Amino acid sequence: MTIFSALWFFMVGLMIVSTVVLCVTARMHPGPWSIVVSKVLAVVLLGDVISWLATTAGVQPFSWSTSLPVPLCDMATVVATVALWTRHQRLVELVYFWGVAGTLQGLLTPDLALNAPLYIKVEYLITHAVVVIAAVYLVAGLRIYPTRFAATRVFAVTVGYSALVGVIDLATGGNYMYLARIPSQVTLLKFLGPWPWYILSAAGIAIVLLAILDIPFVWQRHHLQADHLQQ
Repeated sequence: MTIFSALWFFMVGLMIVSTVVLCVTARMHPGPWSIVVSKVLAVVLLGDVISWLATTAGVQPFSWSTSLPVPLCDMATVVATVALWTRHQRLVELVYFWGVAGTLQGLLTPDLALNAPLYIKVEYLITHAVVVIAAVYLVAGLRIYPTRFAATRVFAVTVGYSALVGVIDLATGGNYMYLARIPSQVTLLKFLGPWPWYILSAAGIAIVLLAILDIPFVWQRHHLQADHLQQ
C-alpha cells in the first residue's frame, strides 16, 4: 500500500466518523457550539483552499487552459465555505446536493496526477472531505433541510454553470469539467459513452442522484405542510 493510499483510507474513515459524531451530537445536544463548529469548518476549508492555490501555483506555471478554479468541485468548495459561515438556505441546498452527489465522487475516485507532490494530494483530500462533512452536517446536524423544488433549482444552476464552463473551455482550449473531451485517467465518465454523449449520460445520472438525495425530505415537507393547513 502506498503512502497516498493509506492517507486516503485514513481521510475517508475520519470523514465518516466526524460526520456521524457531529450530526448526532448536534441533534441530541443543540446549542451555540454547533454554530461555532460550522464556522470552524469554514475557516479550515478556507485555509486549505488558500494553501492549495499557493502550492499548486508553485508547482506549475499558470495556464488559462488548466489553472482556473472553475471545476464544479472548486465551486462547491467556495459555496461550502460561505454556507458554513452564513448557513444561508439556498447555499446549504447547493452544497448538500453538490457535495454528496459530486464532491464525494471526487473523493472516492481522486482526480490527481500520479506524480503530484504528496502535500498537494493531502490538500485535495482535506478539501473534498470537509466539503462532504459540511454538506451532511448543515442538513442532518443543523437541520437546514432542502425546501420544495430544491433539487430542481440545483439541477438548473448546475446546467447553467456547466454551460458557462463550456464557454470557458472554448475560449481557453481547456477541458474543465471534461466538457471538451473525455479524460485520459480512469473516471466514471469512461463508462458513459463517447464525447459528447457522456455529458448527456452524466446529466441523466445527476437527475437521478438529486432525486434520491431529495427523497428523505419529501415526507418531512409534506408533514410540515399538513400541520400548517391544520392550524
